This record gives sequence, structure tokens and C-alpha cells, in this order.
Amino acid sequence: MIQHLDKTNFEKTITENQVVLVDFFADWCGPCKALHPALEELAADFDGKAIISKINVDTNPELAAQFKVRSIPALFYFKNGEIVGTQNGLHSKSVLASHLNNLLKN
Repeated sequence: MIQHLDKTNFEKTITENQVVLVDFFADWCGPCKALHPALEELAADFDGKAIISKINVDTNPELAAQFKVRSIPALFYFKNGEIVGTQNGLHSKSVLASHLNNLLKN
């Protein structure tokens, strides 16, 4: 299940979980909508191993600004609370899964 983050639970989520993928998105964004099914599948595939989460840039502008999100979808990979990778745009489930698996190995 995808976790929806905001300023109240963001910090706790990224620091209390080893690997977290954060998708900055908006409801009006076509590529964001196209990415959503892959994120749903990843959330099921990585259940118990990594957190798959989303942050709506329209309702959380302070988090979008904090991470200098200029275009969406913007994907941020966190490991032990630190940013270890970013991607912009629409990517396949296999590309995202590969990044997550690499983070879980190291």
C-alpha cells in the first residue's frame, strides 16, 4: 500500500525506515497518473522491505520547496534518512524496482 506523506509524517517515515521511495506528484499531472499503477505494484512487491510513498505538491508546497522539486513526477530515494538518488519523469516499474533492489543490497 502506498503511504501518503505530508509535513506531519514525512520526517518520521524517512528516518524510521531503511529504504523509502518518495514520489512528488499532483492530481492534474498526466505522467504522475501514468506512474501510479507501477507504484501500487512496487508497494505490494516491496511490502516489508521498502516504503513506497507519495507527496502531493499542491497540498504540501513546503516539502516540494524543501527538495527543490521543479517538475513532476519527481522521485527521491532515501536510505536511512538520507537522499541517495533522484529521478524525474515517468519511468518503468522495472527501472524503479532495480533502484530499490540496489539500495536494499547495499
